[in-house]
Amino acid sequence: MSKDTLSTASARHPKPPNTTFAYGTAGFRTIGSLLDSTVFRVGVLASLRSAKLGGKTIGVMITASHNPPQDNGVKVVDPLGEMLPQLWEPYATQLANSDNLEDDVRDIVAREKIDVAQAGLVVVGMDTRETGPQLLRAAIDGIEVFGRAKSFGELTTPQLHYLVRSHNDPEFGEPSENGYNKKIISAVEEILRLWNVQEPLEITVDAANGVGAPKLRNLSSDLINISVVNSNTQDKSALNVECGADYVKTNQKLPANVQPRDHQLYSSFDGDADRVVFYYTDESRFQLLDGDRIATLLASFINKLLQQAKVKANMGIIQTAYANGDSTKYIQETLQIPVDFTPTGVKHLHHKAQEYDIGVYFEANGHGTVLFSEKLISELKSTHTSSPEEERALKTLVLLTEVINQTVGDSISDLFAVLLALRIQNKTCVDWGKDYTELPNKLFKVVVKDRFAFKTTDAERRLVEPAGLQAKIDALVAAYARGRCFVRASGTENAVRVYSEAASAADCADLGARVCELLEPY
Repeated sequence: MSKDTLSTASARHPKPPNTTFAYGTAGFRTIGSLLDSTVFRVGVLASLRSAKLGGKTIGVMITASHNPPQDNGVKVVDPLGEMLPQLWEPYATQLANSDNLEDDVRDIVAREKIDVAQAGLVVVGMDTRETGPQLLRAAIDGIEVFGRAKSFGELTTPQLHYLVRSHNDPEFGEPSENGYNKKIISAVEEILRLWNVQEPLEITVDAANGVGAPKLRNLSSDLINISVVNSNTQDKSALNVECGADYVKTNQKLPANVQPRDHQLYSSFDGDADRVVFYYTDESRFQLLDGDRIATLLASFINKLLQQAKVKANMGIIQTAYANGDSTKYIQETLQIPVDFTPTGVKHLHHKAQEYDIGVYFEANGHGTVLFSEKLISELKSTHTSSPEEERALKTLVLLTEVINQTVGDSISDLFAVLLALRIQNKTCVDWGKDYTELPNKLFKVVVKDRFAFKTTDAERRLVEPAGLQAKIDALVAAYARGRCFVRASGTENAVRVYSEAASAADCADLGARVCELLEPY
């Protein structure tokens, strides 16, 4: 290890005073102007991670997703496109807060028995935020202390995950942004040809004035016709403002610049295009189709294909506490598919989904994907069929593994998976919305002094700290028919989220408001 190189590089990225950083479910995330030293140090960590894994390509993504424009963030992506292992998260926090970086790097190298000479390539991407270019330079400075950096500039988060995986696994796809586009487009077109679909897939997408806008426009095909609104990436102050998946989900209303026609499907991405939600209007009434709906639509579609192909596979749907109670009931009683619950955070859902041949996971906010095990994919490719219907279903299943991002939730690939599921089943957005009736639900945000004071259990559905608060929540919930309410700390902001649902919209709103009042002392 060259101490002078690390010391010299680190001196260009001084740590801000009186600021503590914590690596959470979305990596580091805070006001972008505070993150220069942290992103530099994440770059150092990413190279150490590459060295630990014998030179495997690692990823660094600079993004704050659905957060306000002034925020930014950074996270590390492991070789197969998965999140940084939880065992390494404390190292990220250790380096970000270190006052003696050289000693702390030596400590990690010694504990993990790392040969820093083994450090390989780290690929880097960023979303469209104003602080992105500065932080990209900081990441590269950190990476190049031990390893090699390759910047891909502006990317969606899922594209960065794809690039990391394809650099390590050439069979996954061509390791370029063009390779990502070709993989999706060719699979979508082939599925449409299999089902003799002549008319192009059409939809209007609210891109949250984020990176998803230019990336969607790169997906050109005679069978794909996407209109993009809220696509102004030049105005950095417009990102996620009155638009985007989080705005639509949280407020349960249309984003700016979407003037809908009744019974027509629309979609919203978030700022880095890893979340997607859908919606339509019915006699001017807004109908949200969120992550729960996406999970049930895709699981039902895939289940039908399995039946047509006469293939047996173990499928499960993974949900979080934010899942609507009636969606869980529909999955278990109508679709008859097992449901598992995990804490909020894609890393938890992804890990659980890997236990199935087909693991479907979507947070209610629209962040999710469908994982197909390598064993099942191999079986699908080698299965012999006895009829054209079976053959078509088998081929469709294989192609869906190309359309749907196997590394992380992806707005673009999930968008096409939903459009294919609807078109092939001749199902309208109104039909989709009638699969089950949701319990009225509402999400509140309460700013608190210390979000880390709120600790949960039971997949984040119950508080254990602050002491006594859960008993007060339980007493309120008991007064409402089909009432349910939970409180959990935000993973990205100094706030807590309050989710409520009840038999009526008025009760739901009242329950949530009363629980928010309980939080005022905190």
